[in-house]
Amino acid sequence: MTDDAESPYRWVIVFSAAAMLGISMGFLVNGLSVFFLPLESEFGATRADVALINSVGLIGIALGGIVVGTVADRTDVRKIAIMAAAVIGSTTIAASWATALWQLYILFFLAGFLGGGALFAPLIAVVGSWFRVGAGLAIGIASAGHGIGQGGVPFGAAFLIQNFGWRGAMVALGVITLVTLVPLALLLRRPPTRAALTQSTDSASALPTALVTVAMSAAVLGCCAGMSVPLMHLVPLIQGCGIGAPQAGSVLLTLMIAAICGRVAFGRLADKIGAIPAYMASVAWQTILVFGFTRFQSLEAFYLFAPIYGFGYGGVMTGVLTATRELTPASRRAGATGIVLAFAWLGHGLGGWQGGLFYDWTRSYNVSFANAALAGVVNLAIVGAIWLTLQHRRQRLA
Repeated sequence: MTDDAESPYRWVIVFSAAAMLGISMGFLVNGLSVFFLPLESEFGATRADVALINSVGLIGIALGGIVVGTVADRTDVRKIAIMAAAVIGSTTIAASWATALWQLYILFFLAGFLGGGALFAPLIAVVGSWFRVGAGLAIGIASAGHGIGQGGVPFGAAFLIQNFGWRGAMVALGVITLVTLVPLALLLRRPPTRAALTQSTDSASALPTALVTVAMSAAVLGCCAGMSVPLMHLVPLIQGCGIGAPQAGSVLLTLMIAAICGRVAFGRLADKIGAIPAYMASVAWQTILVFGFTRFQSLEAFYLFAPIYGFGYGGVMTGVLTATRELTPASRRAGATGIVLAFAWLGHGLGGWQGGLFYDWTRSYNVSFANAALAGVVNLAIVGAIWLTLQHRRQRLA
């Protein structure tokens, strides 16, 4: 008899979660990047003011992840996902009628708190619960869906804005969200038994869960502050070189296509060498290369560099998820993941906002992208300390 944890339906869960994360988080995390110039023109706002819309939404995702993550193990995941789909779709449509930036701040906060924040941690937790082995690959695939959305949504939105204006684009994105996420949510369910959830990894008992949660939260604050700078500001950076929005958006799409491969590859690498070393490798890749975007002026150069950076960047989010899973016991995994992801989204918001702020101050992205590299160094130091502590404890036990 086939073990419940190895049921073929687990792949339906993986790809449903990937699609939902792609559609929802693709818009909420960095889909607003192609709306920067239209919103600046519409409201006479600075780039930092517009970037704050995204930052407020990410704060909502952070807080929502904590709240929902604590109850995810006891709640029907389908109900959570349907609620999230309805909130994201309706608030996006409502954004098309905004007459002031403060209205967009409120709407994006709600979309993050009751939408994105209610989806990410529970979806990743339910994906992991279906797998006894190979969870790194499964989480990498689900995370790759997120990456597809981060490239595909801004790319598609750029054409929607070009043809229908930013308000029409918001309506279209809201409708697409509603008609796709609700059917996908109905496919979700927990595994027939708790077999997959009851298995713990060797490292899960090596460090106290509270310590792991605090350390990983501090680490991802740095890595996500770094990654959000190119996610939110690469398109306007390229536009500042005299390149059109659709072409700039296509560079971001190219980056995200490479990131899709990176998410899956680093998920598989986590299964082979361990989640923490794989995570450190991806963060080092991102940190070393991120400042390079400021050195280019031509579309061809951006096209060549973006996929090189994107492959390593793509492994970072997979690494956050697989490392948190490896370091926490199954009974507390959803809650811990929600808290860690909360700091990840706060880092995203901080990085995106500071990118706009330093651009406004200097009229250049040099300082913004240098700060992104510095944040990556901080992340590497913290994760490296976790890894060394684990190695020391294992040697003592041996």
